[in-house]
This record gives sequence, C-alpha cells and structure tokens, in this order.
Amino acid sequence: MEQKISISAQLQLKKCVYFLPLIAILLSILSCTANNRNIKHISLVGAGASFPAPLYERWLSDYNQQNPNVEINYQAIGSSAGVQQLIEGTVDFAASDVGITNEQAAKIKRGVIALPLTAGSIVLAYNLKPVAHQSPQVNVTTGLKLSRQVYVDIFLGKITNWNHPKIAAANPGVSLPNLPIQVVHRTDGSGSTSVLTQHLSAISPEWKSKVGAGKSVAWQVGIGGKGNEGVTALIQQIPGAIGYVEYIYAKQNKLPVAALENKSGNYITPTAKSVAQTLETVKLPANNLIAFITDPTGAQSYPIVTYTWLLTYHQYPNRVKAQVLKNFVNWAVIDGQKSSLELGYIPLSKKVVLQVQSAVKQIAE
Repeated sequence: MEQKISISAQLQLKKCVYFLPLIAILLSILSCTANNRNIKHISLVGAGASFPAPLYERWLSDYNQQNPNVEINYQAIGSSAGVQQLIEGTVDFAASDVGITNEQAAKIKRGVIALPLTAGSIVLAYNLKPVAHQSPQVNVTTGLKLSRQVYVDIFLGKITNWNHPKIAAANPGVSLPNLPIQVVHRTDGSGSTSVLTQHLSAISPEWKSKVGAGKSVAWQVGIGGKGNEGVTALIQQIPGAIGYVEYIYAKQNKLPVAALENKSGNYITPTAKSVAQTLETVKLPANNLIAFITDPTGAQSYPIVTYTWLLTYHQYPNRVKAQVLKNFVNWAVIDGQKSSLELGYIPLSKKVVLQVQSAVKQIAE
C-alpha cells in the first residue's frame, strides 16, 4: 500500500513537471496577447524642431506601415515650444536642435533623456532669380561664395546690396545684381537660430557683443518667418532675399545655397561628405549625448552643422508607451537611417548609434 502511494505521488510529480513549462508558455502567450491588444490602440504625440521634421515624417510613416498598431504624431512647432511642452507634460516626447539645458531638465520631474537621432546642416539660401525688369544676367542660381566676414556683415545689416565689393571679391566673373539684400530670419524660438548664432558668435566678436547666441535673438535687420517652412516661403517670394534654413528645405524647394568660407579659408558647399567631416570632430559626452561644434577646423568641413535630439522622459506611467518609444528609437537608429541621405540628412556613425542604443535603455516605466 505504501509503495502504491509512492508511485502515485511520483506520477503526480511528473505531471507537475510537464505542466509547469506549459503553464509558463501559456502565461507568456497571454501576456504578449495583452500587450499586443494594448499596442493596437497606442498613440504617441510629440512636438518640437522643424529641422528634422521632413525626416521624422518619413520615419513615422514607414514605422506605422510596419507597425500599424502604433500611431506616432509629430508637430513641427520649433525647438523652444517643443521643450516647453515637454516641461508641461502635454506631449510624450519632444525634439530640439540644441538638446536641453540643465535648467530646463531640472523642471521635468519625470526626468529627461536626450537622444541624437540625425544630423544636418544649416544653409544660407538665397533668391537671385531675375524678375521682369531685370536682365537675365543677374540670375545667380549656383556657386555664390560668401566669406565669413561677408555673411556676418549681411546679418548685421552692414552689407545691404548684392553687388557690394566684398561679395564681388569672392565671386570673380559673376554678374551680381544691383539689388537690395533682404534678410529673412525665424520669429519662433528656434534651434536653427541657436546653431547659426552660436557660429556667428564664435567667428565674430562684433556679433557676439551686439547680438549674441540663442534660440531667439534681437535681429539687427530683416523680416521673420515661422519655422523652416516660413523662412523658405519668404525667400522664394522676395527677390534679393537670403535666410537660414535646414538643408532639406532648400533642396526640396530648389533654392540655391551659398558656399561658406570655413576656418581654414576654404569655400565649402553643404554635402554629405563635408557635413560628415564636421561631425567626426564632435564628441558626445556619455552623460547627456549633447555637444556642439561652433567653428570646425577641418579643411573640408562645412561650418554650420548640428545634431538634432529626440527628448524623452525617463519615467512613463504607461509601460506600453515606454516600450513603444524604445522600439521606435531602436528602429530609427538602424532602419530609419537609410532614409537620411535621401532627404539631405547625415546618418549617425556606428559609435553614436551604440551610444543612443545604450541611452534608450534608461527609459523606464
């Protein structure tokens, strides 16, 4: 009798051994099913910089096609407004061309993580196409060179006409029009403005003392447009206009861009190669992945280049949102980079990709 009880107990034990893994598998399947059920209806909202907006729009469309249960919306309202909405907690993420300051980060109780997702150049686009009363010879659509002193003086309002001797000196053989220069700048708090004015402050003591650097500055001359889109539209509309935009906006709207004199004295056009050479000298600190180079020294480096950052919270009350953001960022730094060159952005280096992949793990529930 005792032996029968022992054998029966052994059989029961074996049944438990067999059933426990099965139960674990079933629980795992149920858990995944529950997560999928949640993700079917998950929606994230972000806002911020217009600099990366064309690339983000492509990414979000591509990602949604691959993950139809996830909808991520992004509004290009400028870096300043995006950071402010992150501070106020009205968005799930933000984007900024200047990252985030320690003072701003201190206002976010849930913590913040800055992730560089792409990079690009700020270009000086211009409109010197002939108008009805002008000679066709004034059509300077390509190849215009601007020295460091010239483009500083244009933004300071000291050079006011396109046939100025200093512009002509850098462009021998080019028929420059007797046309007033109309500067176009941003009206909103802009990371692009900050990048440009940091560069101008680095190369010109006069600019630094009179205007300085920031996402919003007191412009000496010109008219304002909202976002890269607004500045681009005004340049297109105004003969003699010049303004600063992210490269893709000039490319998409077929606006000519100037070759700018760099620190080595070479006139460099913004290309994937010249921008990448600038980025090679930027070292992102491990603690926040935010760094700038205001005046690159490379002989072939384009002078106005920046990363642009996705800003996420460190803590998310909604665990599904946290996981979806992690998934999206990991997708963006691998698969998403394939769209960068096509749209005029610069893919992240392998080193930066590894830094972002490590940082994104800090997003917690």
